[in-house]
Amino acid sequence: MLDDLLGRTELKDRIGELEATVERLEDECDRLERQLDAERERRSEAVTDRQEAQRRVNELDDRVTELTDRLDRLRADDRSVSVRRKATLRGERLDEVLARLESVETGPEGALTAAIADGHDLPAAVTETLGERAALVERAAPCALVADDAGLVAACLRPPVRPDPFCEWGRRFRLDRAWFQPRGRYTLALVRSDLFAMGTYEGEQRTAFHGFDEEIKSQHSKGGFSQARFERLREEQIDDHLDRCRAALEARETDRLYLVGERSVLDSFAELDPAPPASPSRPSRRPSTRSGRSSSACCRPRLPTVAPPGDSYDRRSASSARRSAAVMSSATSATSR
Repeated sequence: MLDDLLGRTELKDRIGELEATVERLEDECDRLERQLDAERERRSEAVTDRQEAQRRVNELDDRVTELTDRLDRLRADDRSVSVRRKATLRGERLDEVLARLESVETGPEGALTAAIADGHDLPAAVTETLGERAALVERAAPCALVADDAGLVAACLRPPVRPDPFCEWGRRFRLDRAWFQPRGRYTLALVRSDLFAMGTYEGEQRTAFHGFDEEIKSQHSKGGFSQARFERLREEQIDDHLDRCRAALEARETDRLYLVGERSVLDSFAELDPAPPASPSRPSRRPSTRSGRSSSACCRPRLPTVAPPGDSYDRRSASSARRSAAVMSSATSATSR
């Protein structure tokens, strides 16, 4: 009675309706949140599945390319030719193999040496000497070829320092030790998207070292704007790391520089100017009168150079970069046939 007189009954009914509405809206909000979480999980799984599918597609593309190339070779040749042996040489074994090749002596024009830059443009002397085995040189290029006219020696060498193209006959193979074992003072640097290591060498002795690594974001499982933002931040991290690497290379103390590492990353340093040759070029020899045999001037390595020097050292990441310094050794890959 008193509530009716004071008007409370109507207010209590209104309050009850509002409380029921709030409860209904809270239930609806919870339902929408669960639906949103389920959608996020579904999109995350979809992105992961897409990345896995793309990786599988890349593997299958590589396999198709490999099989297609093999089929083309089988169709082109009556019988297939293959490399007899492959080896990576360094240290004493490299010295021994080079000395053995240097000891080969033939008649006036019995030893053929050629620096091949492009496997699609072999010198006539190479194709005439090797015949069907010249296809192996095409696959090995760029390389340095040594072969004799008796067919006793036939090998492709891949020196760390690529010589300028040439092709000549002589009594001995024309091999410059500087292609395989850099002499004097030089810098060897390893550049990756997450790691940098640079050593200064005097012959085979390392006299200085500088290195650092970078915490690059790894694979991201979310899609949409989150994925795009992650990829943008990762690219910015890599760009900052490469700028830091470039600054370290510009602060080095030597003229000669050898760069190894990720091919996609090394392309960023293509603007560096070429350095002077490692050794003076030999004067060109008189052309041979023998058919198909020609000579050219001695080659020199293509080496980028930058300005001198600095000695900064990143102590935070020195240990990880020091581990990578193990890759800094002169090596050459020899393929014998």
